[in-house]
Amino acid sequence: QVQLVESGGRLVQAGDSLRLSCAALGRAVRSYTMGWFRQAPGKEREFVVRISMLGFTAYADSVKGRFTISRDNAKNSVTLQMNSLKPEDTAVYYCAARTGEILSRESTDYTYWGQGTQVTVSS
Repeated sequence: QVQLVESGGRLVQAGDSLRLSCAALGRAVRSYTMGWFRQAPGKEREFVVRISMLGFTAYADSVKGRFTISRDNAKNSVTLQMNSLKPEDTAVYYCAARTGEILSRESTDYTYWGQGTQVTVSS
């Protein structure tokens, strides 16, 4: 079992950068595939980015070139670096995890979820 705790969400202006963190409690992040999903008001939860247990990354087209996911094994956390933020990035961002190596972009394939952190980008 692993608990995920997101942090870093806040109100920013368009064009700003923001760093979100997902701390894993009880298990090592290096043993998991980790991902970020987001959900805007009135919309379904959507895939943002994933880093597999072996380090293979995948990004949604809407964030490719602007967002970067990375693991910090010393802190047992995963970081989402968000640059050139746009108002359409406004959403609750959720950290998700699944044991082992998966290459999925589907929310139903992830077992563990954080409570979410709000990111608001003003225009």
